[in-house]
Parts: sequence; C-alpha cells; structure tokens
Amino acid sequence: MQRALSLVSLLVLGSAWTLQGAHILRETLTLTQEDFDLDRFMGKWYEVAVASTCPHYMQRKRGNPVIVALTLQHDVSDGNFTMMATTFRNGSCQQTSRNYGLTNTPGRFFYHVAKFGADVDSYVVHTNYDEYAMILQLSTEKQSGNTTTIVKLYGRTMDVSPAVSDNFKTLVRRHGMSDAAIIMNQNKGGCVPGEPVTDHATPQRGLPQRTKRNVAPPVDSGYLTT
Repeated sequence: MQRALSLVSLLVLGSAWTLQGAHILRETLTLTQEDFDLDRFMGKWYEVAVASTCPHYMQRKRGNPVIVALTLQHDVSDGNFTMMATTFRNGSCQQTSRNYGLTNTPGRFFYHVAKFGADVDSYVVHTNYDEYAMILQLSTEKQSGNTTTIVKLYGRTMDVSPAVSDNFKTLVRRHGMSDAAIIMNQNKGGCVPGEPVTDHATPQRGLPQRTKRNVAPPVDSGYLTT
C-alpha cells in the first residue's frame, strides 16, 4: 500500500513538473514577436528609450542619456549576428560590438558576460521592422543569483510616434516598472569614432559650442548597456 501511494505521489509530482515546464515554454514563446523575421530585423536601429530594475544600470544611463546608434549584421556562416553600438561617452565618440547567439525560438537571442558571470536572454517582443522594435532582456548573475529586467525601445529613426511610446510604457508596466523608470535618450547627433566630436547640446547664452576630440579609446560599457 505504501509503495502504491509513493508511486501515485511520484506520478502527481511528475505531472506537476510537466505542466510547469509547459507553462514556462508557453511564457517563453509568447515573449517574442509572432512569425519573427531575422533578416527584416537586421540593419540600422537607434536605442530611443530604456527602463530597468537594475539601479546601477539606471544610474549609468541617467548620467549619459544619449541615443545609441545600432547596426545589426547577420553572420550567415555561423547563424549568429553582431550588434555594433556607436554613441557619445566621456566626451568622445565610442564604439562597441557584441555577438548574439540565436536560439531555437525565433526572436530570442542570448549572450554571456564573463566579467559579471551573467547569462542574458534578449527577446524581440514587438516590432513592425520598419519603424520600431521593443526588446526585453532578462539576465541572471550566476554568483549572486541576482536577476535583472531591462526593456528597450528601438527606432529606425531617432523619433517614434506617440502611439509607439504609449505601447512601450504599457510593456514597461507589464514587467513591474513605472513610467517614472523610463529614460528617454537624447538626440546629440551622429558621430564617427576617431573623428572630432561636436557637442550638440544647447549652449549657455553667450558661450560658443566647443568641439571635442576623441581622446579616449572605445571601452566595454558593461553588460546590458546595449
């Protein structure tokens, strides 16, 4: 009788795990854009807005809320893609790159950051390919077990429509953050690493704009920055 009860318990437990696994799988699948098209997603984007549950990340972004120019290129040879990010930082124009690995779920990518021991999953939640893309990034630091959620808004141009902004706010709220957590990046113009950088911020009255030169080499901006 005891053996029979144990067997029943194991079956119930197994069924529970199976249902939980199926639920997690459904959750993962619903995170990504339906019928995601990788080739249409490639090309030039701008990081227009961000929100995150990580205080350190948000502190860095508030200190330099600048639109980041992104270039995505699919490497057909290994099936992955590279993201090149160009932005103003520390008075210079800096460029970083990151390789994203593809998964069996279209619209879901991953990368590992050895410096922080973090595994990062990126999901293209919504996109119409020609105007905007909303990105969800979930990470876990292996050593501490800390988890981080970041939601990003990409645009094919540096401006997005009010409707897209409203939908982005809804997505941010859905992941436990308020509208106050959203940082709208500022347009300071384009730049090319190695060339003189012009600060496009509004100058004080009576003071001329200053031209800055790239005196600092490109640096790794830390995980989840782009």
